[in-house]
Amino acid sequence: MYKLKLTATLGLLLLITVITANAQDHSFDPPWNTPPDSKLQFTVQGIDNVPDLYGDINDPQLVIFFAGNQFMAVDQLLAAFKAKYPQYQRVFAETLPPGILAKQIEVGSVAIGNMRITLKPDIYTAGKSAIEKTPDMFSRTEPYASNKLAIMVKKDNPKQIKGLADLGKKDVRVSMPNLQTEGIGAQIMEAYNKAGGKQLQDAIMEDKVKDGSTYLTKIHHRETPMRILYDNSDAGPVWYTEVYYQQMIGHPIDLVEIPASDNVIANYVAASLKTAPHQQAAKDFLDFMISPEAKAVYKKFGFIVK
Repeated sequence: MYKLKLTATLGLLLLITVITANAQDHSFDPPWNTPPDSKLQFTVQGIDNVPDLYGDINDPQLVIFFAGNQFMAVDQLLAAFKAKYPQYQRVFAETLPPGILAKQIEVGSVAIGNMRITLKPDIYTAGKSAIEKTPDMFSRTEPYASNKLAIMVKKDNPKQIKGLADLGKKDVRVSMPNLQTEGIGAQIMEAYNKAGGKQLQDAIMEDKVKDGSTYLTKIHHRETPMRILYDNSDAGPVWYTEVYYQQMIGHPIDLVEIPASDNVIANYVAASLKTAPHQQAAKDFLDFMISPEAKAVYKKFGFIVK
């Protein structure tokens, strides 16, 4: 009887340990960039963590709304900009999805948790098609980099994903950007059409959404890697640079290439707003974005630059 009780007790303790470890596993949580210098650092994984806001929110000299998929380049990009233009040391940047940033510009503010941001951007970066939708908003535009699609999977690719068609399989859990808020969604749908036509689109975006095996993200450049790393999804179509970066920082992620025949290229454009509060800073930043220094940063993180 004593051995039976001891065994049961040990089993219960083991179960509690496993549950607690899983509940508190934040080993892959962002922010993944290097945080800014401060005499006090207070980031608590899973509780107080704001990975898509950067720099000086107080009295900034330049405000930039970056398309979210470029988050990995921002800290090094801003460091290079400050080195070349030392008159600008207080810079604030956001890397939320471009659709959210566009809405933020339209309505004038965004609330994240208990924080409300009413800063007006000087610079907005997004895909070329998004910029072209509202040309009257901008005083100047500059193309600066390109990207292509890839499939992100867990290390060693346990589901043996070989291409986009495999994402339609019933046993493959897909992390897919929401078409309503994430600009990459339209490009992925185009790629699905190339790879398998409407049948593949419907399988992933209708049938699998209904049965729960396709998860629609709100912020794919954070959610998709985290869902795969924590084994909540098996695969996710993302920008090539997002897989490249996860591998760069040592996370157990693998990349599945999408052939050119099924792939889609995105061209990124930086634009200065006519309503920019810091007109000269906006001009200087656009000049910087097409400089060799900026191109070197983007190239380092896997972007296509000319």
